[in-house]
Amino acid sequence: MEVLRKGISATQRGKLISAGYTSLSSLYSLSPSILARDLNISDTEALEILKAVSHSSRLETADGDQASLNGAQTAWEMLSDESLNRVTTSCTDIDNILGGGIGCREVTEIGGVPGIGKTQFGIQLAVNVQMPVDYGGLGGKAVYIDTEGSFMVERALQMAEGCVEVMKNDSCLRQRDVQSVNEKLTPENFLANIYHFRICSYTEQVAMINYLEKFVSEHKDVKMVVIDSITFYFRQDFEDMALRTRILGGMALKLMKLAQKFNLAVVLLNQAATKFSEGSCQLTLALGDSWSHASTNRIILYWNGDERYAHLDKSPSLPSGSAPYSITTKGIGNSSTNYKRIKLM
Repeated sequence: MEVLRKGISATQRGKLISAGYTSLSSLYSLSPSILARDLNISDTEALEILKAVSHSSRLETADGDQASLNGAQTAWEMLSDESLNRVTTSCTDIDNILGGGIGCREVTEIGGVPGIGKTQFGIQLAVNVQMPVDYGGLGGKAVYIDTEGSFMVERALQMAEGCVEVMKNDSCLRQRDVQSVNEKLTPENFLANIYHFRICSYTEQVAMINYLEKFVSEHKDVKMVVIDSITFYFRQDFEDMALRTRILGGMALKLMKLAQKFNLAVVLLNQAATKFSEGSCQLTLALGDSWSHASTNRIILYWNGDERYAHLDKSPSLPSGSAPYSITTKGIGNSSTNYKRIKLM
């Protein structure tokens, strides 16, 4: 369904993507005049593009309808599906409020103020997804899409070393013959299993998300995608808000489809913003109310005094709750205080 794969020229594809039209659905209700304006092309060329896309849509519908209709599941089958695995955050209290950790087939958004540990969470999860299932991982690899240049390979190495130390000190591991496992559980292997992509513009970000399905289909062992951050190129110097909304909406749909199709976890890191309502200000995440619907789960990281807290702000099946966490040289960990549930102010 991607515009990149349709029967139109490379120049036209580039203009469509730059204007935020990355899928057939984003073009269905457009008139040639509106498309011509957005792409800065003639009405005739815009009409030709819409005709080509309409023809491709009919072909795909004819080929794909039967397969789609044959893929029904009962609600009970969906609830009891054992493939709905979770990845530990390395903090027991946060795992508890998340029902066991970051879920597969879901898009989880993690945001907060600068310095609260968003990137730390992203790197930690890219490491933890590689752990064996018995230790809270999926035994898979991670894709890390870095828009801010904040990925620190030295920090990833520290977390990998901490992860290996925790597993090797586990009593269950010591009681088994795990020589073959131990050979894989090295910091070097953890780093080798993180695919890092540095993104330098919003058009590169859109192109990367369009490319993800192909990449994951060729790397079946990828079980997590982290985008750090989804926000960076959309907060400032983006004057056309309608264009921004189209681009973000298209990315959100593609990421949700990716998570469900390949049974992997998608984690979006976001920046914090201040929202004024009824004379008071409240900590919220960037990109506005419309973007808040783009994720399955939303976690807000914040300071409570001198202590870091994670608040589950949105979930389709879990109650809201907060839990403390800490950041050490080994990565994310439990706080020294007891588990609490508090209201986010």
